[in-house]
Amino acid sequence: MKRYKPTTQSRRHMTGINYRDFLTTDKPHKALTVGKARRAGRNAFGRITTRHQGGGHKRKYRLIDFKYNKKDIPAKVETIEYDPYRSGFIALVCYNDGERRYVLVPKAMKVGDTFVVSEKAELTAGNRLPLTKIPVGTFVYNVELKPESGSKIARSAGNYVEVVAQDAGMVHLKMPSSEVRKVSGKCWASIGEVSNDEHKLVTIGKAGRNRWLGKRPTVRGSAMNAVDHPYGGGEGKAGRGLRRAKTKWGKPCGKGQKTRKPKKYSNFMIVRRRKVGKRK
Repeated sequence: MKRYKPTTQSRRHMTGINYRDFLTTDKPHKALTVGKARRAGRNAFGRITTRHQGGGHKRKYRLIDFKYNKKDIPAKVETIEYDPYRSGFIALVCYNDGERRYVLVPKAMKVGDTFVVSEKAELTAGNRLPLTKIPVGTFVYNVELKPESGSKIARSAGNYVEVVAQDAGMVHLKMPSSEVRKVSGKCWASIGEVSNDEHKLVTIGKAGRNRWLGKRPTVRGSAMNAVDHPYGGGEGKAGRGLRRAKTKWGKPCGKGQKTRKPKKYSNFMIVRRRKVGKRK
């Protein structure tokens, strides 16, 4: 971690990641970048559906390969790069047939290393195999939920999924949330864990730094008026006054409460629910 001299009060506790130790270039591969409009949490009607988004630095979107559809062709890592749209690092890789793509980097991978997407691949960091070929106890990332649908699980910095069991063509995975769920053994996953595991240790330090990242201020419910939030109103600092935590719209939230829909389509795939609250 990089620490700063306390030239100001906000700078005193601020920390960051020393990118020079990990990244090898600061310019992306132009053929794999596109412009992307900032929607600031708004839907097609212009209404805010995700709060606290907006502003921030201008970004270029890197086209990341989550499908990994080039099978049995080795690829070599050319650069390790920063991606403003995700917390893990990405790598520009060149396949033996000359094609270049961006992929998510596992923690142990560096420039010059190679990986392959194959059913016969070795169990080394970066290699990609079907889940049925991966032994119990292995850490994986970039996991598919449905065969050939592209990676959906364990893609953020430092994340991984553990293979805990194999049963009747299904594989039991322990998620980062502690949930255990079943996934088809035909789904593919990469060996290892996502790079930049120090991301969770960063101290933002000041409000302005969050604004650079496109995060707008979050107002406490207790600081609002009664008409705006279930916790609002009252003279001075008032307690919540409710047995269970609620969102602005009266839905359950907070530690210790189940927020998953009782009739969610994937309920039959859940082997063990995630731990919440103090038990976690």
